Amino acid sequence: MAQITLSKLAHSYFPKPRGEQDFALKEMDHVWQDGGAYALLGSSGCGKTTLLNIISGLLKPSQGRVLFGDRDVTDAETSERNIAQVFQFPVVYDTMTVRDNLAFPLRNRGMDAAYIKARVNQIAAMIGMDAMLDRKARGLTADAKQKISLGRGMVREDVNAILFDEPLTVIDPHMKWELRTQLKQLHREFGHTMIYVTHDQTEALTFADKVVVMYDGRVVQMGTPEDLFERPAHTFVGYFIGSPGMNLLPADIRGDTAYVQGAPVPLGASYAPIAGKSQIGIRPEYAVLTRGDGLPITIRRVEDVGRHRIIRGEVAGTSVNVIAPEGMAVDTTLTHVRFTPDRINVYADDWRVEGGAA
Repeated sequence: MAQITLSKLAHSYFPKPRGEQDFALKEMDHVWQDGGAYALLGSSGCGKTTLLNIISGLLKPSQGRVLFGDRDVTDAETSERNIAQVFQFPVVYDTMTVRDNLAFPLRNRGMDAAYIKARVNQIAAMIGMDAMLDRKARGLTADAKQKISLGRGMVREDVNAILFDEPLTVIDPHMKWELRTQLKQLHREFGHTMIYVTHDQTEALTFADKVVVMYDGRVVQMGTPEDLFERPAHTFVGYFIGSPGMNLLPADIRGDTAYVQGAPVPLGASYAPIAGKSQIGIRPEYAVLTRGDGLPITIRRVEDVGRHRIIRGEVAGTSVNVIAPEGMAVDTTLTHVRFTPDRINVYADDWRVEGGAA
């Protein structure tokens, strides 16, 4: 296992990039702690697979260094980094049995036969394939083959890191939750450094100790699921995390009050004058409909999603969502929406601003 350090790392697929816009990964400095479980989360094209491939050695960065512990591995081949990687689509040996597929990385390193047998049986039970160990991989379903890939990636205990590139894409939806839970259990048991790439926030939030949110080639926030939900560092994080995401409203910030088209909104902190584009962000969970108290809202529709209802409305020309807990009556004749002051985040040019005492 190893601490992974990214120092002034950036990458462009252009041989002669002319500016920042030509970089798939903008310059970054980050440390991934030894034994941590991380999820790289972001929409397609944000740079997460590029970053994973640089860490694994499949891609050499245009600039910067990659360190495993104190060792600079920037120019090292993948085979020299002592990692395991599981890809989006299954990579298995069709002519081998499930048992031989799982055992291959251990046999390749000359491990003891008794250890190989015990370890293969343990991993096979974890991925739910202990009854199929003697079946050939050829003819198995795509999700069964991907489970073999997952198992083979996790069978070694001595790796520096295990990297997962959207590994549950082809897995049956009913199996996804179970496999995520098992991956989490394996991490707790063996303490591998794990980096898991996904565009699915549920996968990221249930797997990782820390989620790394990427947007436009940048890491915009690295934090716990609670940090990302309660204190999004960037408006993209607020929008991307949560269902529905954070409400964002243009506002004029004056001390401990925001003004939305002239209407006052009390804040839970006081802020210095903000230059540039200023907004307030509030989760739908912290908004409530009222009659006359708060901002005027026009209700467009109500959606019942089982656990709660989502009230879709409009405030000052901007879409706003309000979540009503299950069992709470929704009065569509209510005319205003009020926000919980200490749950409001303030943003300047899309980045969160820290407030002081109100």
